[in-house]
Amino acid sequence: MEPLFLRACRGETTERPPLWLMRQAGRYLPEYRALRANVSFLDLCKDPALAAEVTLQPLRRFGFDAAILFSDLLVPLEPMGLEVAFTELGPSIANPVRSASDVERLHDFAPAQGTPFVLETIKRLRPELDKLNTPLIGFAGAPFTVATYAIEGKTSKRFIETKRLFYTAPEASRRLLDKLAETTARYLLAQVEAGAQAIQIFDSWVGVVSAEDWERFVLPPTRALVQAVRASGVPVIYFPNGATTLLDRVANVGADVYGIDWHLPLSEARLRLAAGGAPDAAIQGNLDPALLLGPRDEVVAQARRIIEQGQRRGHVFNLGHGIYPDTPLETVEALVHTVKNG
Repeated sequence: MEPLFLRACRGETTERPPLWLMRQAGRYLPEYRALRANVSFLDLCKDPALAAEVTLQPLRRFGFDAAILFSDLLVPLEPMGLEVAFTELGPSIANPVRSASDVERLHDFAPAQGTPFVLETIKRLRPELDKLNTPLIGFAGAPFTVATYAIEGKTSKRFIETKRLFYTAPEASRRLLDKLAETTARYLLAQVEAGAQAIQIFDSWVGVVSAEDWERFVLPPTRALVQAVRASGVPVIYFPNGATTLLDRVANVGADVYGIDWHLPLSEARLRLAAGGAPDAAIQGNLDPALLLGPRDEVVAQARRIIEQGQRRGHVFNLGHGIYPDTPLETVEALVHTVKNG
């Protein structure tokens, strides 16, 4: 039988919602911290054996219904010519994109040459995951979110440089987004060819754009990316973090599954997606990750509420954002037990 996760992604009614967590491979796991103590983050991403091990760690401990490739949204920017580094303060780019000429200097790259370690990690994972009948999710950042890092040169709260470029050089901004969409499509299709069975596109910062800018700048390249990947036949999950107010517009990207953050009940999310023309889309979410820092009983109660709202039709249980590094293992165990057993 097709894995539970893939059936839910295709909108089927399932016996229970499948469960995986964004950032499920990460610092909340002691086994991850032990491995990470001896290697830098970027080196970990670039070592297929280690990246595969980290991908498998949460499955061994919790038995999630899907694995997600261990990598980073900014990995494709290096072969495009940007100097990416990771510090305790987060990612930084030494040569950010601030002009039309900066956009034109970005390279196209073939994934087999630019990111071979990602494809090798996927190839290593598939035999292990097939034994568990657990599908593998590949991923990348959406054009807008990756553009914010390329333009700002770091994580931002106000995105001043991004909006400055959009408003002073709109054509160059569109060219940047189009170039990122084209490059990311090749990158994700290479992941599918290597063995990824579903794709998640993270739009982590899209919540900062207005409805007008969504239509002018963000929607066209995002829709082009989603449709290019969907043509491969694998389900595509689009996660527009912080953009629930735009959900009826977001429905126009044409994804199979929409990730919902914790700001909106799943029942209302379905209504907004339907209003935008996606009544049959599956949904993913949407437990507030901060709840996992609290008491077990509250985790169980809120998980049951979300399961009821999901109605078992095309619902993938997840958090509304990535799991926090200081999350106790005990509350994750309680969540897993509740989703799997009611």
